[in-house]
Amino acid sequence: MIKYIKESFEELSNHVTWIPRDEAQKSTVVVAVFTIIFAIAVFSVDYVFQLGLDNFFTMFNN
Repeated sequence: MIKYIKESFEELSNHVTWIPRDEAQKSTVVVAVFTIIFAIAVFSVDYVFQLGLDNFFTMFNN
């Protein structure tokens, strides 16, 4: 197990091509922004459906 971990770290440090730090930061910001936008969109659709269902069921309770 220790040999596997040592070889994994060696592979990551010597054989993996990493993107530059500034590009990684920009990509992280883009992902975070789109995640927030997507979460707001899902919340909005859920809220609209909830309002619609509440109004639909209150029509039958009166």
